[in-house]
Amino acid sequence: MKRQQQARAPKTELKIKQGQRFPLTIKRLGIDGEGVGFFKRQVVFVPGALPGEEVVCEAVKVSQKFATGKVVKLRRKSKDRTTPPCAVYEQCGGCQLQHMTYDAQLREKKDIVRQAFERYTKINLEQLDFHDTIGMDDPWHYRNKSQMQVGMKDGHVIAGLYSSNSHKLIDITDCIVQHPQTNTITKVVKQIADDLNIPIYNERKHRGFLRTIVTRVGFKTGEWQLALVTTTKEFPRKELFLEELRRRLPDVTSVIQNVNKEKTSLIFGDETIVLYGKEKLEERLGDFTFHLSARAFFQLNPVQTEKLYDAAKQAAELTGKENVVDAYCGVGTIGLWVADKAKELRGMDVIADSINDAQKNAAAHGVDHAVYEVGKAETWLPKWEKEGWQADVVIVDPPRTGLDDSLIATLLRTKPSRIVYVSCNPSTLAKNVKELVKGGYTLKSLQPVDMFPQTAQVECVSFLEYEGK
Repeated sequence: MKRQQQARAPKTELKIKQGQRFPLTIKRLGIDGEGVGFFKRQVVFVPGALPGEEVVCEAVKVSQKFATGKVVKLRRKSKDRTTPPCAVYEQCGGCQLQHMTYDAQLREKKDIVRQAFERYTKINLEQLDFHDTIGMDDPWHYRNKSQMQVGMKDGHVIAGLYSSNSHKLIDITDCIVQHPQTNTITKVVKQIADDLNIPIYNERKHRGFLRTIVTRVGFKTGEWQLALVTTTKEFPRKELFLEELRRRLPDVTSVIQNVNKEKTSLIFGDETIVLYGKEKLEERLGDFTFHLSARAFFQLNPVQTEKLYDAAKQAAELTGKENVVDAYCGVGTIGLWVADKAKELRGMDVIADSINDAQKNAAAHGVDHAVYEVGKAETWLPKWEKEGWQADVVIVDPPRTGLDDSLIATLLRTKPSRIVYVSCNPSTLAKNVKELVKGGYTLKSLQPVDMFPQTAQVECVSFLEYEGK
């Protein structure tokens, strides 16, 4: 009877009610760039609020574990607050920290990494090399690629990003974190589509032709690439469109059409057609040249990518005697960056096209001690070990979801001497490091790198060494 009464007992009453207003002191920055405070011991996330600020907050959404609020009044302003230079910053949602000075962004990004490790591990960060965030000299106009959704407003073509938590398309004419040339190309394509009455895709009705304008610029080469994502291969007024494009943008290197017929949020479809120019854009990182198709993954901030890869290379502590594995090799970028200090380099990726590109890139740069295979590291590491080849250093650069459990188990079984973990998600990094430490590894260093200034994202290079039995 007592158990039945307990089962029927009401849930704990929420301490915060939706629409309630209350004073709040912001203690820290959350992983998505929002201010974090506590009211009646309940955590409250407040977008736009900064650490140290005192605000009057209104609860917008309330759950058992947390509440989300908005700033109604700013009672005490942070010294780190600044005026966002972007005209659509409040509506766009692409950036989260333009209202914070850049020095403060770098400090808080290091703290975001610290918070993740304090939440998910018991590692004492004071006992290892936990470096300050590597920033940019000029934290603007750094993105080499833009993907702008296309729509109609007041009878004219617009292109931009969807507002946060909505499907309202914000027209972006001059994104100040994009390379200026990507803005120029997008603006011209909008004008031509408007002038020629090109049918624009309507997501709700699943009708229309032009869906997305994708642009990419080679920072070092000056080459420009345009990809038009369309619903059909048949291109209305194609010759007129291309004629106008050549006239208004005579220096475009590559114009691609990609066909995506599906009702999906994915940008690209499977079919790609070269409309004119080269199929691939050329870009350089350090001494390496890469050829990029419109769909190929490449780091979005080439200036910081070199710093990121340098940090990974320094962490690996290579002497020229080590067998190195690039476990998520893609087209081979990180592996090639460290190859001159490796005895032998081996890489793998589940995408066959990426491995093909990695092999070509290694050959083009005279890296003849590299081997690339299609598949997963958890398959190849034990196979190579059975053949008598042991990895000394494994470099991993996984997606935001972190390492697969099977790869962690493989690393703990094969026991490479050193692991360099390049992460774009401090939470999954901390969780994975916790498991590796349980298996005998020691975390030696953390190096945050700011790949995306004005946003809450932070990359981190971590170095682990095997010290187990």
